[in-house]
Amino acid sequence: MFKNILHHKASSSGDCARLCCTKLEDFSVHVGSLHIFDHVNLHVHCGQLTALIGPNGAGKSTLLKAILGEVPHTGSLHYVDAKGAHTGHPVIGYVPQYLRFDVSAPLSVMDIFLACLTKKPVWLTSGRKYRPRIERNLARVHAEHLIDRRLGALSGGELQRVLLALALDPMPDLLLLDEPVSGVDRAGLELFYEICAELREKEDMAIILISHDLAMVARHADQVALMNKGIIMTGTPEEVFADPRTKELFGMLAGGDIKKGGET
Repeated sequence: MFKNILHHKASSSGDCARLCCTKLEDFSVHVGSLHIFDHVNLHVHCGQLTALIGPNGAGKSTLLKAILGEVPHTGSLHYVDAKGAHTGHPVIGYVPQYLRFDVSAPLSVMDIFLACLTKKPVWLTSGRKYRPRIERNLARVHAEHLIDRRLGALSGGELQRVLLALALDPMPDLLLLDEPVSGVDRAGLELFYEICAELREKEDMAIILISHDLAMVARHADQVALMNKGIIMTGTPEEVFADPRTKELFGMLAGGDIKKGGET
């Protein structure tokens, strides 16, 4: 169950670029006569964090689900690996905004990893074989100390880091983050973004992040895509936040009021 949520493979074909990249072409999602979004085109390089911003109902989360193949859509996804080969099957990691589960259940962090890594029921699986692998995964997100902690006892930030660690096994080519730090305190938020920066640098990973925290986006994003039923514009944080269309959607939180350093 968890494995299906956190990892997907997407089909792709066609030219993208000589460098490692993911390219969305003409993505659209319609539900009956309702247009969720239309004609989305987005180009994300490996080692780059692209932030999706826009008002509620803009179609941001639905776009991520379309990339995952979770909702019917039109359009195509093209992927080229670092060698320029048209691999056709990028590994996609996904971290949802939250995970619904019974917080009183005696389920540990170790258990949720075993549920993802093995086909046997957790109670029939020896954790000894997998423990070093799980510890390595958790270490990537500075959470190895949580391995035996009960899932329901984790803070919001700790839980999101555990979900991120799950999404990194196997290591994805493209990581999708759907408001992963919503409701997380400032310290947890800062740590999460620092981990994302480490992943971009060490793993040359492409990341698409949905966020409403424009100050953090200004600090950490390489590219920003402004979305409202479609992609209105893309560019650097400075370019997008200086655009009148961004200020129209976000008011005084945009334009000249946000700087690259994250100050408002």
